[in-house]
Amino acid sequence: MESVKFLTQNFGRYDTSSIGSYMNVGGFSALRKAVTMDGEDIASLIAENNVKGRGGAEYDMGRKWSQARKVHGENKVIICNADEGETTTFKDRELIKNDPFNLIEAMIIAGYVMGATDGYIYMRAEYACYRPLLLNAIRQAKSYGFLGTNILGRGFDFNVHLYSGAGAYVCGEGTALIRSIEGKAGRPRMKPPFIKVSGLFARPTCLNNVESLSLVPHLLLDEEKIYQRYGTENSVGTKMISVAGNVEKPGVFEIPFGTKIRDIIAMADGVQGGRRIQLIQTGGASGKVQAGTDEVLDTPYTYEDLKSINLTVGSGGVLVVDERTSVIDFLRMNQEFFSEECCGQCTPCREGNVHIAMFLEKLKNGTITEEELALMGSIAEVMSRSSLCGLGETAQNSLLAASRVFPEVFVAGGADHA
Repeated sequence: MESVKFLTQNFGRYDTSSIGSYMNVGGFSALRKAVTMDGEDIASLIAENNVKGRGGAEYDMGRKWSQARKVHGENKVIICNADEGETTTFKDRELIKNDPFNLIEAMIIAGYVMGATDGYIYMRAEYACYRPLLLNAIRQAKSYGFLGTNILGRGFDFNVHLYSGAGAYVCGEGTALIRSIEGKAGRPRMKPPFIKVSGLFARPTCLNNVESLSLVPHLLLDEEKIYQRYGTENSVGTKMISVAGNVEKPGVFEIPFGTKIRDIIAMADGVQGGRRIQLIQTGGASGKVQAGTDEVLDTPYTYEDLKSINLTVGSGGVLVVDERTSVIDFLRMNQEFFSEECCGQCTPCREGNVHIAMFLEKLKNGTITEEELALMGSIAEVMSRSSLCGLGETAQNSLLAASRVFPEVFVAGGADHA
C-alpha cells in the first residue's frame, strides 16, 4: 500500500528557499482566498472536515478556532507548537523541512481568523538545523507583503516570530511552552485561566500543532472535497504518521484514516528479519501499548477503532517492538525517559516516577512482592488522575496498559522476563 498526498502534495515540488517557487505551485492562493471570507466561515470549514488536533489532545479544531475568535481582547496571539518532543514522533519535522512556506501561510490565515497581531513558532532545540529555513521563509513572506502591516490591502497586521526551546519535553504542554517563550522556567501552570483567554504575556492565545495548521491552506483550496473522500465516517481525511522501532525502514507517511496497522508496518518494509512483534505503541512514549496479535494488526487506524483496542492516535507515532525486547525492558526504557523529563513541580509526577522506576527494577530482577506490585499500580493511577499536566497524566499509560495486556509479566519474584 502506498501513502497518499494531500497534506504532503507540495513535497518535492518547489524550492523551499524561494517564495517565488512556492507561489509557482499555488502558494499563498489560500491566503488570498481567506481574506475574502469571514473568519467564522473558515472555522466552520475546518469543522466540516472533522479535523481533530494533531498534537495529541484530539480536540475539534474548528470548534477551537470558533471559540478563540469569540474571545475579546487586544493583541491576540497565534502559537505554532513545533516542540515535537514525543518519542517516535517526527512527522512535523518533515512538514517544516519540505513545506516551510505552507506553515507560514497557515499561521497568517490563523491570525486573520482570530484577529491576532503576532504569531510564534516554538520549535524544539533539536530542530535547530531548520531555523535558517523558517527564518528565510518569514523574511521573504514579509518582503512580499504577506507579513507586516495592511496585508493584501485588508487592513490586517500580522507578524511571525521564531522561538527555539531548550530541549525540554514538558514544554510541549501549552502553558509550559508559553512560559518558556516568556523567558520563565518551562513548567506547566494551573488552568483556568485557559490560554485562549490569558496565554502568552497574558494575551488571548490560540495554540495549534504544526500538522494541524499545515492542513488549513490545503482545505481552503479543496474545492472538490478530495480530503473528505479519504478516511471513514468518523475519522475523516488523512493523517501524518511516523513509524519507528524494529522496522526495516523507519519513516513518515501520509495515510488515509482506516489503513490497517499491518499495512502501516508494511509501508516501513515490515519487521526487521521477519521477527515476531512483541508489542506496538501508538502516540509516542505517553501512548498505550498492545500485543502484536493478528487482531491488533488488522485494526484500522482510526480514532474510534484504536480506542476500541485501548490505543490512541495521539501524536501520530507508531512504535514496533519485536521479540528481542522484553515487555519489562521496554517499560524500564519508557520510565527512564519520563523520569528524566519530569519537571519536578508537582508531587504525584515527581515522586511517582521515582518509585515506579524502582519497582520496575525490582520486577526485572524478580524481587518484587505482591504488595509492591499493587502499590506500583496505585501510584500509576494516582499520577494519571492528579498530576498537574499531561506529562504526569500520561507517563504511566504504557505501564497500565501493559499490566492488562501482559498480566503474566506482572507477578511477584521469580518470574522469567527474558
